[in-house]
Amino acid sequence: MEIIKKIKIWLGAKWPLLAVVLLAVCFLLAAASYNYFVQRDGFTKWLSPDETANYIFSKLYGQTGEMQIFEKYNLIGNGIIHPRSFGSFSGALQPVSFLGIILIYGSIAKLVGYGVIPFLTPIFAAIGLVFFYLLIRKIFGRKNALISVFILAVFPPYFYYSARSMFHNILFIVLLIIGFYFMAMMAERKQDAVAKAIKPKLPSWIFSAAAGLFIGLAITARASELIWLAPILIIIWLFYLREIGLTKLIIFLSFLFLAILPNLCWNQILYGSPLLGGYPEMNQSIQTIAQAGQDLVKTTATGELAYHEEIIGKIKGAIFHFGFNPRESLKMFYYYFVSMFPWLFWPFVFGFFLFLQGFSKWGKKHLVYLISYIFIFFILLFYYGSWKFNDNPDPGSFTIGNSYTRYWLPIYLGALPLASMFLLRFTRAIFPRREKNPTQDSLLDHTTIVGRAKSQLGALKRQFFVNSSRIAIIALVYFFSISFILFGSEEGLIYSFQNQKGAKLEQEKVLALTEPSSVIITKYHDKFFFPERKVIVGLFDDNSMNGNYAQLVKYLPVYYYNFTFPEKDIKYLNEKKLKAVGLQVEPVKKITNDFTLYKLVKN
Repeated sequence: MEIIKKIKIWLGAKWPLLAVVLLAVCFLLAAASYNYFVQRDGFTKWLSPDETANYIFSKLYGQTGEMQIFEKYNLIGNGIIHPRSFGSFSGALQPVSFLGIILIYGSIAKLVGYGVIPFLTPIFAAIGLVFFYLLIRKIFGRKNALISVFILAVFPPYFYYSARSMFHNILFIVLLIIGFYFMAMMAERKQDAVAKAIKPKLPSWIFSAAAGLFIGLAITARASELIWLAPILIIIWLFYLREIGLTKLIIFLSFLFLAILPNLCWNQILYGSPLLGGYPEMNQSIQTIAQAGQDLVKTTATGELAYHEEIIGKIKGAIFHFGFNPRESLKMFYYYFVSMFPWLFWPFVFGFFLFLQGFSKWGKKHLVYLISYIFIFFILLFYYGSWKFNDNPDPGSFTIGNSYTRYWLPIYLGALPLASMFLLRFTRAIFPRREKNPTQDSLLDHTTIVGRAKSQLGALKRQFFVNSSRIAIIALVYFFSISFILFGSEEGLIYSFQNQKGAKLEQEKVLALTEPSSVIITKYHDKFFFPERKVIVGLFDDNSMNGNYAQLVKYLPVYYYNFTFPEKDIKYLNEKKLKAVGLQVEPVKKITNDFTLYKLVKN
């Protein structure tokens, strides 16, 4: 009996965490099932050039420890043989994105095999649910954290980009959540139950090391987010200066540096500098900011303050290399938050005002959360919102597949606990406690046991209705979210699955008609043909590119795969455009209703 009693007490205290773990397992199975059914029969292909590059280089790094693919014919073709999201440097194909996902996933692939790579993001995302619950519980309490994490598990961008598993964003946000959780434990004088459970096995400073390690890994996954992450870390340090102290800070920074050190080394190998990456715009921004910083120090030292405005303008232009367009940002915010996720936006707004009303009850953690979230909100809003990302070929289409939904993940996740706060308050308000009746109270004084029983029954009934209403609301959120994930746009997972099946048939037909050594010029299908075939992303509208094609035809079979040309267009190309470089185009076979394979031959 004593053991059963202890088990009941333990379950009573731990059931929310156990529920979250079970939720994470269900999430993992659901998110991983997409790639399980799509990436099979030897067809491991991706719908995005970024995903393609991340997968190929992660696999390459896991198998060989290398992060470059040498393509000798690029020395003849002026570096044009490469898919999108690949760079060509002196004949070597290199990643042009952040290296963190490649280093992390490639390292895991070394241990367990590259077959696990498509499923790593769902695994990290499932772990992220558990740590998101633990982090929100520390700030807003257990009930809020439980509702927040159950909504997050089906929040469309979080689930969608976990299933579409080779983007950086989920990995970044999960590593950051874990890092912030360990920072919260690092900054506490009294550790919570989880920390106490770990402490007997590990030294107390392990949390400082873990915080530095995971935040460092997050930086390698998306270094561009330092624009807001670095100030947030400084804000947290300033508020918890006494709790963190010097020793914890040194340990934190040491492990952060260790986490980013492999990335710095590979930046040096690939791009010639530890601080440069594969994005030319970002490299230019770094160089501009560094030069402007030197100029700012120099002009301040010499008293030439008149130049400060010009220098600060250069720094602003370098930071906002996408441009700075507040009106466009607000427009995108409307489309990708207010309109796309109204069931999160409006509870978030009401919850925000409820949060402000409770100012007198705030602790330090609530103030840090508010300042940090406002800073993140406005930086991400104007940084990414100022630019038009047309991941969808239709520029007038606002879908989950466009980049804003993944770039604004920190905004969405930061809004969840405030939306949950509104849900908690709202459900309590619609089932208020009954006012006591003085006449009844006097009667119940003579029958205390009956009075207490009725009071307890009333409280239980109210709690039942409150909890039932919360479950019903979350069930509605699940219905709308899952529908949106699967069918919400032309990029829903069901439609993506169908597109993959069609792409597989296309690829098989084209590969059967082309030699293994051949080059295929295409506009959008490079992600399906590479690496089985060499690919060039191009058309026939650039004379210099046409000249490069003519050089490659001397050494390799060169094909063109794109929309079917009308007869008049083929005639124009063969008699004018391609004739100028000694080429002509011949149809090989019509592959689909819209696409035809052509071959380039000498004129």
